[in-house]
Amino acid sequence: MYADISKPPAPLPRPRPTEIQPGVTLLPPLSRRGHGPGLIILTENSTAKLDILDGVPSVLIKWAEEGYSVVEIQALGLEHAESSLRQAIEALKQCPNCDVKDKFGVVAYDIQLWNKVTPILSTTPELVGAVIYASQSDTGSNTTQTSIPALWHIAGQASSASKAPESAKMYYYPSAQSGKFATPFHQHFHYNSEALTHTRNLMHLKPLLGGPYFDLEAIWEEHTYYEFADRSVEHTMSTMVQEPYVNHVPTLTGGIGREALTKFYRHNFIFNNSTDTEMELISRVIGIDRVVDEFIFKFTHDSELDWLLPGVPPTHKKAQVPFTAVVNIRGDRLYHEHIGWDQCTVLRQLGLMPEYLPYPYPYSRSASEKPGQVDGSMPSKNDVANITDDGTAARRVDWGWLEIVDKIQLRLNLALYQEIWLSVSFRQFGGLYYKEDLENVPSESHLYMNQEGEKSSSEM
Repeated sequence: MYADISKPPAPLPRPRPTEIQPGVTLLPPLSRRGHGPGLIILTENSTAKLDILDGVPSVLIKWAEEGYSVVEIQALGLEHAESSLRQAIEALKQCPNCDVKDKFGVVAYDIQLWNKVTPILSTTPELVGAVIYASQSDTGSNTTQTSIPALWHIAGQASSASKAPESAKMYYYPSAQSGKFATPFHQHFHYNSEALTHTRNLMHLKPLLGGPYFDLEAIWEEHTYYEFADRSVEHTMSTMVQEPYVNHVPTLTGGIGREALTKFYRHNFIFNNSTDTEMELISRVIGIDRVVDEFIFKFTHDSELDWLLPGVPPTHKKAQVPFTAVVNIRGDRLYHEHIGWDQCTVLRQLGLMPEYLPYPYPYSRSASEKPGQVDGSMPSKNDVANITDDGTAARRVDWGWLEIVDKIQLRLNLALYQEIWLSVSFRQFGGLYYKEDLENVPSESHLYMNQEGEKSSSEM
């Protein structure tokens, strides 16, 4: 079912652009499938059309990684809009990697370029759907009227008078400064907003263009098979785009970019996990471009796990920890993984959480007590219905929420995390340090992975 790890994986495809005319470029799909529907993108003039900077690809590269045959028309190539658009359509029809010849989409990253092609839409039946980026000042009633289904991404707040015409759908992005917020390398580029628009673009365009559709669940399971079963760094990375990233949110471990992530997988993850590692899937949601999992991560802490417990020696205890994974898939390869869990749950199950901790704030039940004089007791089996004596979660019918009996316990739990994290990061296991003790502790700092994938120190 999967590739033989005794043989090297297939290399990633190299971009092979074809210049149709100055300012007009064709790029076949960069997916493993290698063919897909056609898309025309309208962009400002740029020499960085094939660049990937700090993990952010140009729009030409990004759409090709999604599995589209893409023609980019820059402002230079749109001086004669009708002839340039017709050339782009003919290039897609002649492209052997473009498998849908009678319908194409258009994405305008510049409102001025969109205004040039709008009058041509009614005489260009091959264009069946559009995406437009704009500022709020660009979206008058005449501007937003189109003859094809259109999706508008508008920088700024929606006003009470904002209303989309029947053929259009509008989304607003309050954090965006201008309509160029989705243009990589532009000063107003806003990563989070652009990522959200891209998912919405796929939801809009794929039904209109007939895809491309991929089995996202199979792609994710292939990745985890190489990661946990075969334990092959090279084959794991072969399931990912050119510049992917992984972020283990509670510990900020992982890697940004192919080089850093490869180093992380090789030295800090794939070969570090215990041999009895098991992931019990609880639920899975599959979207247009991502898989979201809830699962129980089961393991024996018999080796130092840099990604989960940086700097903590093995305790040789077993643990079962609820995890979430948000996995973004671009085309038929992974782009990123956001992995989350509750670190206090890990510490408790491994016996690294103390029974008491100082509470440095006024205590509502005893106003005369001064800060730092009150010890707060952590929840025991009697305090929290879903926690057993060894700190593991007790199974309920639907894995319901933990029921904290006393609200003060919740505040203590939140305060405890910082205390324990400081303590275990210093590798001082003869006794756990509190705030008043930190001045006498050696200044060893906790470990995390930076963008270069190296172990780095951060002052606490």
